Amino acid sequence: MNNNIVKASLITLEKSKKLLLTISDKQLSDNSVSPYYSSIGSHIRHILDFYDCILIEENNIDLTQRKRSAYIESYCNPAMDYVDKLTEKLKSGLYTKERNVKVIDDLGTGKLEIDYTFSSLLAQANSHTIHHYAIITYILDRLDIKVEDDSFGYNPTTPKKVFSEKN
Repeated sequence: MNNNIVKASLITLEKSKKLLLTISDKQLSDNSVSPYYSSIGSHIRHILDFYDCILIEENNIDLTQRKRSAYIESYCNPAMDYVDKLTEKLKSGLYTKERNVKVIDDLGTGKLEIDYTFSSLLAQANSHTIHHYAIITYILDRLDIKVEDDSFGYNPTTPKKVFSEKN
């Protein structure tokens, strides 16, 4: 497997930890932003549960069987511990060997079994995380919380808008 996929995932997951270090438990669990009334914590928990679900040594991975711990949605310290646990798993070297995996997921028509390579699943997890960071960015904006990372929530291929003094 391309170790750059592991490296990208580590960099992306680190953004979760940096965010968790800058917000309070109350901000993490605030679900007052319309239209979906989801919290930053619910998105962070979803991201981390996805990684936890795939970071196994078995070749059968069921994405419909994630943990979904509400505790992680509400408290920054346990969420940071969860990030640390996943980071250590990724750094362990167990996930650098390429392998074929069977992934079970529900894409809206019931459970399907899909053939993947582990690297493609890890790349999906990374893109999925960035997508949720974009949603988190909307919530942060509505809660008037500033993020110091200009790349948070942006896919690396997204063109950056250049602002001039006239804009």
